[in-house]
Amino acid sequence: MTAIQLNTMNTELWQSIGAIADNESLMRRLTRYAKKLAKEKEDSTLMTKEEFFAKIERAEQQSARGEGMAMLPGEDLATFLKRNGYEI
Repeated sequence: MTAIQLNTMNTELWQSIGAIADNESLMRRLTRYAKKLAKEKEDSTLMTKEEFFAKIERAEQQSARGEGMAMLPGEDLATFLKRNGYEI
């Protein structure tokens, strides 16, 4: 989006807010909707159930091919990282 388009959208948003500012019911609805949109943005990093299980399946396939790394039974994270060449 260009700066001009962003500026136009910003202006339209503020004009719309100004038009409903004296109506408490509309402002309450706008506030709830704005909170909902903000929450959607925060949750954009979450994955769907399907994405989660697909990721697990890929990891299992990589493990079956000998790719990837796994912690040994009873191994702590520091030892695991050192064994795999990471500095802690």
